[in-house]
Amino acid sequence: MSKLFGALEALIDAPFARAGTTPAPRRIGSIYENITRKAASHRVEQPTWLAMTTAATMTMSSPESLTPLHCMASAERLVTNAIKNAELMREARLKCIGFNGVPRTINYLNAFRGSLPEEVGAGLTTQPSRTPSAGDIKRRGRALWDSIYRPFETKLVEKLAHSHPDLPVHIINSEYEAVACLRAQTGAGPQVTSHLFGMLKALDDGTWKDCMWILERVGNIVQAIGGSQGSTFAPPRAKI
Repeated sequence: MSKLFGALEALIDAPFARAGTTPAPRRIGSIYENITRKAASHRVEQPTWLAMTTAATMTMSSPESLTPLHCMASAERLVTNAIKNAELMREARLKCIGFNGVPRTINYLNAFRGSLPEEVGAGLTTQPSRTPSAGDIKRRGRALWDSIYRPFETKLVEKLAHSHPDLPVHIINSEYEAVACLRAQTGAGPQVTSHLFGMLKALDDGTWKDCMWILERVGNIVQAIGGSQGSTFAPPRAKI
């Protein structure tokens, strides 16, 4: 039996499986500092850049890198502020569950919770905030979808349904913090493009000011954590 468990452990921990997480690189703090300094000049407020940076960092499989990020965002040293930032960061991670997967989300939220100072962890809300009805989900999901993709919202639904009739139903009702984690992945070019069109449309109401800046900053995080390997989702294969 012990040999069996040993064999199973070897399979789980095989190098190609990449079962663990990525350590925080030495210069990740400077990457975050650069984002913090330049965000104001691009009219991107802290909740936005913190959510974006959290999503990209988690997608790069480096929950360890969230510790310096949380410390930087909570530089005022107020416990109430640190709690607020921690709740925003874990919310950002939860909203990426449809893009990054359930196992990663569980593991990374556990790791983040365990990394927080005791007084911050004790102050986090323990009550769930999601108790919507089926009608609420359908209405809110479709409203967000339409606001992003108008005037092509119906055409895109039909295109998704052509692949599988339930695909647009799942996406609209269950998914929609997307660009940051999509940009940190690879193999998601069409989705990044479509989301950027939605962000550009939001310029009309002043919601987003600089899509290029966001993509570039996520790219900095990907390079800092992933190095030449890039994303952990679809790392480049060596040429033979």
